[in-house]
Amino acid sequence: MSANHVIDRMNVCFHQLEQGLIEIDAVLKSLTPLQANVFQLPDIEKGKEHDELTYISVIPCSGEAAFDAGLQHFRRLFIHHHAQHISSKAAVRLPGVLCYSATYSQVKSTSALISEVNQLKKQLEKIIAVESGLPPEQRFEFVHAHLKGLITLSAYRSLTVLHNPTTVRFGWANKSVIKNMQRDEVIARLEKSLTANRSVPPYSREQWAELVSQELEDVMRLPEGAKLKIKRPVKVQPIARVWYQEEQKQVQHPCSMPLISLTDEFSETPVPLLGDLGDYDADNIQVKHRPRAKKLELLIPRLHLYRELD
Repeated sequence: MSANHVIDRMNVCFHQLEQGLIEIDAVLKSLTPLQANVFQLPDIEKGKEHDELTYISVIPCSGEAAFDAGLQHFRRLFIHHHAQHISSKAAVRLPGVLCYSATYSQVKSTSALISEVNQLKKQLEKIIAVESGLPPEQRFEFVHAHLKGLITLSAYRSLTVLHNPTTVRFGWANKSVIKNMQRDEVIARLEKSLTANRSVPPYSREQWAELVSQELEDVMRLPEGAKLKIKRPVKVQPIARVWYQEEQKQVQHPCSMPLISLTDEFSETPVPLLGDLGDYDADNIQVKHRPRAKKLELLIPRLHLYRELD
C-alpha cells in the first residue's frame, strides 16, 4: 500500500471518527441524566511521560459539572485541547461514569452508534500501526505530520457502555503487558527496524544501526526453542468494577475515560450506586495473591524482551 493511500485512509477515518463523536455528544445530551462521578487526575507534563508514579492525587467531581467534563473529554483528541505544559505523548485520563435513563429504542440506537465509533477507533489504530508499515518509534512523527497535535492514545481508546448496572465502584490496577514471542518473530522485527535505515532520537542513524545490529546478533545466538516474552510494565491504571444484581455478575473495565451507563426507564434499579476513586499510594498496596513468577533474563531493555529461564 502506497504512503499516499495510507495517509488518505487515515484522514478519512479520522474525520469520520470526529463526526461520530459529535453525534454521540448530541445523543447523550438528549437523554435524561441521572447522576455522574468523574475523577480528575494530575496532568502529565512534557518530558515526564515515563516517570514512575508512586502517588496520584484524585479530585472528585459530580453532578452537572461531571457530565460536562465527561462529554468534553470524549472529544478532546488534540494536544491543543489541553494546557500547553501537558505532554502530547500521554493521553489525559478521566475515570468515572455518566449515568442516563433511556427508552428501549434510545438504548439500542445509542449503543449502536457507540459501537460504530469504536470500530472507527480500531480502524484508525490499524491504519497507523499496521498499514503504515512503520516501526513504533517512527509512528509519532508520521501521525503528527498529517494530524498535527493528535494524541493517538486518546483517539484509540474505546467508549464503554453499561446496561442496567447495579453498582459501579472504582480502584487501581498495576500490571504488566505480557506477550510470548518466537525467536524468528523477534529477528524479523529487528531486521525490519534495521533495513528502515533511519535514526531514532537520541541516536544518530549510524548509532541506531549499531545498536539494532548488536541486538540482532544477541537474539540470533539463542537456540530456536528459546522461550521469549515481552513484559512491558504498564503505568498504574484506574479501573471500574461493575456489579449486575439480576445476573449476579461482576465485570471489571479499564477506566481511563468515563463509562456510559444506560438504565432502562422502567428498570427495577433506576439509579446505580456509584463509588469513589481514592488516591493511589504505591507504598500502601495490599496484594491478596501473587503467583510465583518464573525466572527471566533481560535481553533487550528498550523492547522489554526477556528470556525465560528453566
